[in-house]
Amino acid sequence: MEYNLADLFESVVDVVPDREALVHVDHPGTGAERRLTYAELDEAANRVAHHLLDSGLRPGEHLGLHLYNGVEYLQTVLGCLKARVVPVNVNYRYVEEELAYLYRDADLAALVFDAEFTPRVAAALPRAPRLRHLVRVGTPAADAPPLAAVDFTRAEAGAAPGRGFPARSGDDQFIIYTGGTTGMPKGVMWRQEDLFFAGLGGGAPTGEPVKTPEEVAERVAAGGDGITFFPTPPLMHGTSTLTAFIAFNFGQRIVIHSKFVPEEVLRTIEKERVTSVSLVGDAMLRPLIDALSGPLKDTDCSALFSVSSSGAIMSETVRAQFQALVPNVMLLNNFGSSESGFNGTATDDSGPARGFRIRVNSRTQVVDPVSHEPVPAGEVGRVAQRGHVPLGYYNDPRKTAETFFEKDGERWVLLGDMATVDADGVVTVLGRGSQCINTGGEKVYPEEVEQALKSHPDVYDALVAGVPDAQWGNHVAAVVQVREGAEQPSLDDLQAHCRTQLAGYKIPRQLVIAESIQRSPSGKADYRWARSVAVEAFR
Repeated sequence: MEYNLADLFESVVDVVPDREALVHVDHPGTGAERRLTYAELDEAANRVAHHLLDSGLRPGEHLGLHLYNGVEYLQTVLGCLKARVVPVNVNYRYVEEELAYLYRDADLAALVFDAEFTPRVAAALPRAPRLRHLVRVGTPAADAPPLAAVDFTRAEAGAAPGRGFPARSGDDQFIIYTGGTTGMPKGVMWRQEDLFFAGLGGGAPTGEPVKTPEEVAERVAAGGDGITFFPTPPLMHGTSTLTAFIAFNFGQRIVIHSKFVPEEVLRTIEKERVTSVSLVGDAMLRPLIDALSGPLKDTDCSALFSVSSSGAIMSETVRAQFQALVPNVMLLNNFGSSESGFNGTATDDSGPARGFRIRVNSRTQVVDPVSHEPVPAGEVGRVAQRGHVPLGYYNDPRKTAETFFEKDGERWVLLGDMATVDADGVVTVLGRGSQCINTGGEKVYPEEVEQALKSHPDVYDALVAGVPDAQWGNHVAAVVQVREGAEQPSLDDLQAHCRTQLAGYKIPRQLVIAESIQRSPSGKADYRWARSVAVEAFR
């Protein structure tokens, strides 16, 4: 056996076949749910894998998952891995043009999609000439355009339930498409062995990585049950799917909802005795706080051990609010990316005046972006990671050459995050270089200004962007959502508040009040939207 995700999953199934693996709450509030044991999920995935092979899909070809959260999502990912078909995530918020680009760029040969997306799939399909096999989950609307798609339940019922697959490899690929903050999405190509160690912690995210593939199942057989993981963002984002596979490698249980509904998330935490929740920053944590402070204040969260965030920071203020409501929970700001996996976790002394400080793993450094040499303590460089890193970006040799390099016989990836490192090796992440605001020659990273703004009692959410300025080149603009029932703060109010935490050149010079802050479904900041709103208001 190799470090192949399907092999590892099957090895876990064989030691805990009757343990519950997956709980899906289909429509929160209705009580509709599905529960599958490891053996049942394995059989369901086998059926998908055999259907794909019986339909002419070949190892190495790509299948897109254009789906909401559901059993079908994880079942299909596992089925792909079993059949050595490469799974590719598709952002379900994409419109026709974006879908046509992704379908074509990823060279999709097959697509599994929710019936709700039938019109968009039909519109994008003519521009994806390699896409030849469609599987639809659910029933389309009566007025949906006709598509030659196989019904998922029929495909599943008509395929063999057993395994019987050819040998797999740690070189088999897993592609994660990432939208980033600028440009069209890019497909990050991972060898499964590299993804296992970089993104899944080598079978033991908080301990010593396994030394052999067989050790994953051995640890599951020797360990107990009782951990329930609840990834609340969409599975279409790499972090949530990887969280599910971390749970599988532990032989533990996954709970998923079709969509994020704060009140129902809390009800599920209580009912299922959830121990670990993952989310994306304040955009997801704050609605949970609102519900816990109001209609669901008596929710039993006693089983909850940790709440972790990836992709956006849980600000110091919002963390403190949640900690006051659920005092025994551990709050973790994790740092990583689709290109690097997991890099480290924020220290307790992170905050707006000190920055996002992380103790990184041994494979992470801050380097000069040109020479790739480590920067001296206190100097700004870019975060880089060595060892188990992706092969590059699919269909993009130019971007691959800019981002991936070899040094001292190892592969490295150069991330977009700017950072400094101190004498003790603690890294302070300043922010994405692409979002850095140059104002009067000084560099301002939006994240630290946003943290300061969100510590104001009347600010519910905030994004910061640079707006062209005749005098300073750019000025710092704050787009703010006011807390419900609070008075609208003035620019002077927010400037005075921020001056207690930030240097003068970082203080916002412009304030735009928005009804709500626009973010992705996973809670990531939409800086293009924030910049356009601020520029329009400045005219």
